[in-house]
Amino acid sequence: MPQTVLLAEDDRAIRHALERALTLEGYAVTAVADGVEALAQAHTNPPDVLVLDVMMPGIDGLQVCRVLRAEGDRTPILMLTALVETADRIAGLDAGADDYVVKPFDVEEVFARLRALLRRTSPAPAAATPGPAEGPAREAAQGAGRHLEAAGLRMDLQARRAWRGRRALELTRTEFELLELLVRNAGIVLDHSTIYDRIWGYDFGPGSKNLAVYVGYLRRKLDEPGAPQLIHTVRGVGYVLRED
Repeated sequence: MPQTVLLAEDDRAIRHALERALTLEGYAVTAVADGVEALAQAHTNPPDVLVLDVMMPGIDGLQVCRVLRAEGDRTPILMLTALVETADRIAGLDAGADDYVVKPFDVEEVFARLRALLRRTSPAPAAATPGPAEGPAREAAQGAGRHLEAAGLRMDLQARRAWRGRRALELTRTEFELLELLVRNAGIVLDHSTIYDRIWGYDFGPGSKNLAVYVGYLRRKLDEPGAPQLIHTVRGVGYVLRED
């Protein structure tokens, strides 16, 4: 079965062009012109991924995103935006979006980001049912592997929850996965290409600000007054998690 995309874009030319491109790429596309239709379709026929234009009349893409997240809908969302300021991009992430593409965009970049979002949300292959002897050992191994700790951070990978000390962190899917990568490699400098490949499955090149925006937003949620900063920038290389 083809993966389903709900596309909401009020510009008819962009909507038709992107709908055709996605269809040719093998997706089953439902294209709508505004946020009201997007919410109606999302409730009636939940898609595998949403592509939302930020600037739409009436209910815009950010409002659609907020409504779905408030309802507990965790379907991955890719935002299309003509806004280029970091604060505007952060507003999309704050609304619960998983990623964004800035207009004018290359359709191949849209494909790459959709593949990355869908790959991260695809269920893992079902494991074979353990036999009577191996069941307890496997359960113990799973319990040991579901928790990570470093630099005062704790993560429950199965529940997808994280804490700094006793404070729970409210993280989006991408923020959680970025933090998990940093915690797993605490004290190791990860270069930009490695992070892009592990989190997005695609290196968007040196001109992309995507990673910097997510790191900045993650820092805002991690940092505390009087406490050491945890995510450090190594100029020209990448980022490292450590408690100085």
